[in-house]
Order: sequence, then C-alpha cells, then structure tokens
Amino acid sequence: MRKEPTWRIPVGILGLLVVLAIYGIVIARYAPGVIGDWPTLVQTLIYIVLGLIWLLPLRRFLIWMETGRWG
Repeated sequence: MRKEPTWRIPVGILGLLVVLAIYGIVIARYAPGVIGDWPTLVQTLIYIVLGLIWLLPLRRFLIWMETGRWG
C-alpha cells in the first residue's frame, strides 16, 4: 500500500483526459464519414463499440498509476 503521494496519479489523470479527448475528437471527425450511410442500427452498434474500446487498456493504466508497473 502506498503511503506517500506519487507523481503518477495527477500525470496519469491528465494523460487519460488528453488521450480520451483526442480519441473522442478523432471518432467524431472521421466515423460519420465512414459509417454515415450505413443503417441506423449498425451505426448505433458501431458507436457503442467505439465508446467501450477505450476501456480495454484502462485496467493496466490504473495499475501503473498505483504501482508504477504495467502488469
């Protein structure tokens, strides 16, 4: 258990916010051009998947913020 503050937590939070903002902007900019003509239900499923993809690396990232190790 950590007893002293670490630089990884504020840096990690700021990094996470920056990466999520960039990811959201990229999706908002390019996804409609690619899937805009597809059926609404398919578009909805694609956006749900894209909205959940960012969660995949989150566990390892949070572990790094707490321990300094990626695994």
